[in-house]
Formats: sequence, structure tokens, C-alpha cells
Amino acid sequence: MFGSLFRNLPTITKNLLIINVLVWIAQIILPKIGIDLTELLGLHFWMASDFNPAQIVTYMFLHSDSDFTHLFFNMFSLLMFGPLLERTLGEKRFLFYYITCGIGAALVQELVWQFTWKDIFAPMFANQAGWSMAEAHQALDMAIAQGQNIPALNALLTVGASGGIFGILLAFGMLFPNLPLYIMFIPVPIKAKYMVWGYGAIEFFFGISGTMSSVAHFAHLGGMLFGLLLLLYWKKKGNISGGIY
Repeated sequence: MFGSLFRNLPTITKNLLIINVLVWIAQIILPKIGIDLTELLGLHFWMASDFNPAQIVTYMFLHSDSDFTHLFFNMFSLLMFGPLLERTLGEKRFLFYYITCGIGAALVQELVWQFTWKDIFAPMFANQAGWSMAEAHQALDMAIAQGQNIPALNALLTVGASGGIFGILLAFGMLFPNLPLYIMFIPVPIKAKYMVWGYGAIEFFFGISGTMSSVAHFAHLGGMLFGLLLLLYWKKKGNISGGIY
């Protein structure tokens, strides 16, 4: 049954599933021969020594190699919502939309790091050197101004397809707003548009409150934001299927 379902998936959705699973397997196996894909291809802060511009794209095909649920829930969402959206938008447009949302999520994450990295690392430096927070901030500013490498910045790292997935969720909710969906632990169907905005509100709350700080909540919102802008652009051009409300 699963084999038949998989064979009937549209091309882009199927290949995205395959690529993400294969890369995840490679993330587990390759470190045994000294190749750490997470460090090489995961998204680093742009001021970190390990940053590479290509990571803005490559990071979205990696997942946590220590937590299978990260991969599972992203791929489950892709499997549930991707096929209908791909058939609606067409293969090329669906792929372009997915990649754009992933890149948008990366850019938003970089922006968040830009405004928060000193607050993240200043306490550590202040504690080590016996400085006040103001002195630690000043020292970090001076180090950057002098072009010094700060190895700790390489700790800012994110991976995952969630930016593209949240973009898909947004598009699904906008193109099929009144389609009833069943969500785990909720016994009644919820219209797609309410599910999408509910997800967005939860991510925003988690982001500003610092809840589950290991998750890139603002990157998820970035995927939704770039998806919204692209959908509105296509709507303005009059060349998008579905019923945007």
C-alpha cells in the first residue's frame, strides 16, 4: 500500500522526500569517515568562520542527526500537503516556491542572529573574564571591528526543511482555506486557514517568549512570510490557481 502511494506522488514532492531522507542517512554515516555534513552544509551565522553562502540553500536538506522526529514531522507534512499543492501550482512553480520559502527562512534567521548574537555570547565572555555585561558587549564589538575571529559564533547553527514546510502550510491554507483538516489530539475538523494562522501565532509566541529556544521559530515565520509575498505577487499577476481569500 505504501509503495503504491509513494509511486503515485508527484515528481517534486517525491524527490524532495528521497533527497531529505538520503541526506539524513549520510549525516549519520559520513562522520564515521571524518565528514560532518551538518557542520559543512548547515546554516551558520554569516559572521562565523564556518559560514558559506551556499548554506542558505543546503541547510534546508539537512535535519537533526540525533532526533528522528525532526525529519519525520517535516517529511510527514510534506507528504500530506505537498502533493495537492504541487498539482495545483505545477512542478516548476512548486519547487521554486519551496526553495524560495527555505531561503527566506534562512535570511530571517540570519537577521535574528544579527540582532541577538551579542546577547547570546556576552554572558559567557563576561563570566570568563570577570567583566560587566557592558564591557563584554564592548569587547565583542571591538573584536568584530578589528576583524578577529570569534570561534564561539560557529555554535549558531540551524538545519531543517521547516522553512519550506511552513511555506507549504501557508500556501495550502490560502489556496484551500475552507478545506477541513483533522489535527492530532483535536477531535473535530479545522478549516485549513485557521490551522495556518494558528501555527503562525504559536510560532510567533514561541519566538518572542524564548520557549523551545533550540527551535528556529522566526525562521519558520520567515518561510511563511516569503511564501505569502510570493503568493500575493502571483495573485496580482493573475496566474495562480486556487482561491486566495
